[in-house]
Amino acid sequence: MLPAASRMRRSAEFEQAVRRGVRSGTSSLVVHLGSDPADPGPAHVGFVVAKSVGNAVVRNRVKRRLRAVVSHRIDQLPDGGRLVVRALPGAADLGSDVLARDFDRAVAGASRRLRTRSAVRS
Repeated sequence: MLPAASRMRRSAEFEQAVRRGVRSGTSSLVVHLGSDPADPGPAHVGFVVAKSVGNAVVRNRVKRRLRAVVSHRIDQLPDGGRLVVRALPGAADLGSDVLARDFDRAVAGASRRLRTRSAVRS
């Protein structure tokens, strides 16, 4: 389970990560990773699972699997980071191990892009 301090709850937090962050994805999910230098606290994570993924049972199952994957990797995210994980329709048919692999791949790509963008701005 994700700690309460690491959960995104406000739409403004989601919007900031999606609009100002970098995007990376796989066939089953897309991640948006942003950083907030003004907030050096723990990383915040939010999940978006649309109706196109499946019915309520399927969407909740996908969210539970993604939360479990992220909870084991939350300490690898940068301090002050904002991460939005958006599940694509293909995520409904995947097991937790494949979702974890896709998540790792997507976050690695987003982290590279965020570092590159930060280096260019400096």
